Amino acid sequence: MSDSTDASTDPGKTSRRTFIKTASVAVAAAGTVGSTILGAENKSGSKNVVVGSGEHTYECIHNWGELPDHVKWGETHGVAIDEAGLVYIKHRNRAETPMDAIVVFDPAGKYVTSFGKEYHAGGHGIDIRKENGQEYLYLCDVTKRLVIKSVMTADRKEEQIWKMSYPFEAGVYQKVSQFSPTNVAFAPDGGFYVADGYGSHYIHQYDKSARWVRTWGGGGKEPGKMQTPHGIWLDDRPGRDPSLVVADRANARLQYFTLDGKHLGFVTEVSFPAHFDIRGTELLVPDLHARVTIFDKENKPIVHLGHDPEWTKLVLEMDDKQQFKMRFQPTRWEKGKFIHPHDACYDKDGNIYVVEWVPTGRVTKLQKV
Repeated sequence: MSDSTDASTDPGKTSRRTFIKTASVAVAAAGTVGSTILGAENKSGSKNVVVGSGEHTYECIHNWGELPDHVKWGETHGVAIDEAGLVYIKHRNRAETPMDAIVVFDPAGKYVTSFGKEYHAGGHGIDIRKENGQEYLYLCDVTKRLVIKSVMTADRKEEQIWKMSYPFEAGVYQKVSQFSPTNVAFAPDGGFYVADGYGSHYIHQYDKSARWVRTWGGGGKEPGKMQTPHGIWLDDRPGRDPSLVVADRANARLQYFTLDGKHLGFVTEVSFPAHFDIRGTELLVPDLHARVTIFDKENKPIVHLGHDPEWTKLVLEMDDKQQFKMRFQPTRWEKGKFIHPHDACYDKDGNIYVVEWVPTGRVTKLQKV
């Protein structure tokens, strides 16, 4: 990228060689699992594009949400939905003047509130969990190198509960610059896990009181090792033993662990996986290589939404500065196609919200058809 951001916090810089190396995987992995693209009339009379097939057919509503004047999207990094259906989008604007890093919309896309100037330029993972009747936000800041737990007050203000840096008890860090957390997963016992995706490639486990339990992983390709463990999720889908799935992004695979960190296996039918969500028996995987994949309970791909091998080649083309050209060129973006999906989640009706790692930000609602 053209700015001076530290490489450990920039997915383009951390894994540029891997992006190039795995580009062929993105093209080849389509197989027979495709994404039909059709035209559809929306309420305004203009055409949206429909992607997918069968029960997994969606209308693409690009640039979803009425952004307030005081916020300008940066890289849209995270999305989560609370029990009331409010959509929280976390972005990373690199402007000199800090702005709110989290914007909240109602299900119709109307602006509700915004907050989080403290996370300006560092906004990354965001997830929501209900604990003892109260919903809490778990946030990752890749610039300040912190994990934060907070709550929304009755007047829609954020109130921090705690914030933490790397676990010194783990004995794997010598300085804070080696730690840059990207996402959090929730354990069934009330604890949680932190993925050090842009730092030293470890997974850290904490109990429900935010006390460190254990650490595993570190950089490498062998089982149990990771390169950019960017996303992390509790996979407790019906019919499966609860386990932890990690988007081992630069190794171009998903890696499964027991809840106490023992390696279980891999899923390799991915290209550059970023994060997860679950609905019923399905696993949703936004992939930085221009697609969003839905897997069945056996982790076989059902559909690659928005995927087109020739489009993927264009998305992964680089300029003479080794930057991905397409992400800086919104006029080239096509309806029904993705550039770099960075996070995605389901709402209660099965619609999917996709946010992308592009400088102008991009939010797409995949409206279930």
